[in-house]
Formats: sequence, C-alpha cells, structure tokens
Amino acid sequence: MAEPIVVTPEGLKKLQDELEYLKTVKRKDNVEAIRVALSFGDLSENSEYDEAKTEQGKTESRIIELEEMLKHVKVISDTDIKTDVVNVGNTVLVHDVEFDEDVEYSIVGSTEANPLENKVSDLSPIGKALMGSKVGDTVEFDTPGGVAHLEILKISK
Repeated sequence: MAEPIVVTPEGLKKLQDELEYLKTVKRKDNVEAIRVALSFGDLSENSEYDEAKTEQGKTESRIIELEEMLKHVKVISDTDIKTDVVNVGNTVLVHDVEFDEDVEYSIVGSTEANPLENKVSDLSPIGKALMGSKVGDTVEFDTPGGVAHLEILKISK
C-alpha cells in the first residue's frame, strides 16, 4: 500500500480543482490543438502536431498522477491539529539563531509546499526538523551554507 499523502482541506481542494480543470478544459484544448495541427498536412514534418501530442501526453500523465495521489490522500482536519507539538497543519513561529530574526512557517503536506509563502513541506529539511518539536525546543537542519538552528517560540493552528 502506498504511503498516505497528508494534505489540509485547502490542499485537497487544490488537487481536486486541478484534476477537474485538466479533465474538462485542458483535454479539450489538447484535442483542438491536435485537430488544428492535423489540418496542416504531412505529419512527418509537422512540429505543431508533435508539440500538441507531447502536451496531450503531459496532461494525461498529470491526470493519472493526481488520481493516484487522491486515492492515497489523508486530510488533516482542524480537530486533528494540536498545538502541543509541531505537525502538518500548524503554523510555527521560530527564532532563527544565525540571523537573529523571527520567522513564521506553515507546515503543510508535500503537495502544498510554497517556499515563497513560507509553506514548508513536512518532508523538507526544515519541516522534518520541526515535526514533533515543542515550544522551547531548538532544532537544527542542514542548509547549503551549513547547519541552521531554529528555536520554537509558538505553535498554532
């Protein structure tokens, strides 16, 4: 059995919305692009046709990937989220010892990670270090610049 993919309700909705878009809109766009490319004639020298078929393949691969992910999804609900230890669904305020600054991270499943929004995956180096820690703990993890140290200041939902 495959490992469960942990997501928040928001993450589940994003996956479902993407799958719906690919099945209803993108598939039709792909078929139309192939139809147009076929109208150009000789397939042996038809780059538009090759490109359209490649795009169709990418779309179908992503649909299969999303359907497989959704079979193994585990949604973390608000009632599952506790604030005694860091877990998926928590927001964690930490003090970065090296840079002497406070940073807030949201711990999310791997499908929801977005470093630009400080949404870190539970499987990322920062996420792995934070998972299971408590307020007052100092965790460390490897970065390209060396070992980083974060002190847990607050855990919230």
